[in-house]
Amino acid sequence: MEGDIVQMGAFIGAGLACMGMGGAAVGVGNVAGNFLAGALRNPSAAASQTATLFIGIAFAEALGIFSFLVALLLMFAV
Repeated sequence: MEGDIVQMGAFIGAGLACMGMGGAAVGVGNVAGNFLAGALRNPSAAASQTATLFIGIAFAEALGIFSFLVALLLMFAV
């Protein structure tokens, strides 16, 4: 009985940790949308900001991957 409660808590925690993946998707959309809006306002500056766009997308995706790893750890290591 007690082990079942701990396992249920681990699954609930894993589900909550997976919410970070949705946050990462929203973050990538926000980064790309703001870049596109800025590039349409000033097309000559868009080429110099492409590296910054990719770094922002990489950070947002890394947070999603980290939240997925935490969820896996909670599900299988606890």
